[in-house]
Amino acid sequence: MPGTILVGLTGGIGSGKSTVSAFLATLGATIIDADAISRSLTEAGGGAIPSIRDRFGPAFVTSDGALDRIRMRELAFKDQDAKRQLEAIIHPLVGATTQLQARHAIEKGLPCVVFDIPLLVESGQWRSRLHRVIVVDCPEATQVERVVARNGMPRDEVERIIASQAPRKHRLSAADIVIHNLNLSFDALRAEVAQLAAPFGL
Repeated sequence: MPGTILVGLTGGIGSGKSTVSAFLATLGATIIDADAISRSLTEAGGGAIPSIRDRFGPAFVTSDGALDRIRMRELAFKDQDAKRQLEAIIHPLVGATTQLQARHAIEKGLPCVVFDIPLLVESGQWRSRLHRVIVVDCPEATQVERVVARNGMPRDEVERIIASQAPRKHRLSAADIVIHNLNLSFDALRAEVAQLAAPFGL
């Protein structure tokens, strides 16, 4: 593939996507992390804060000027319309920042850009823009166990997050490459990532 190779990376919560992203970064990939961009937009002074304050009121902004994530999470779970309105504020800003970072990487002639996007499949707009899509996969029961152990999150909350994401079958149908991250040691996962990344010039 000529020029910069554009790769999408996705996977459900607890699948190991962030670990795979970190391995790709160590191999030389340029990582564009949609979640990190979203967090920066909702931190103190972030670009989404004025619109969030206007739409939801000052109660949803902390004293230091950041999004009150706990309050907003509770509202979004109860009120789907509020969730859509929040996404309508944040998603266009994330998209614009993502495009800017990608353009800079391409202009520099970097070999591979990896778009780390949890909702890549759900968005429906990414597949045609990418050379390859990598899905990190494991059974839903494994996702739940990992997140409960890692974050101490209640099991029913993890299950609710999984239910809000694209079905596992839907994610897998969008994949060019699937990493089956079940019963793999850290080193075995790293070796698999290195092998699949070699054709990307990494």
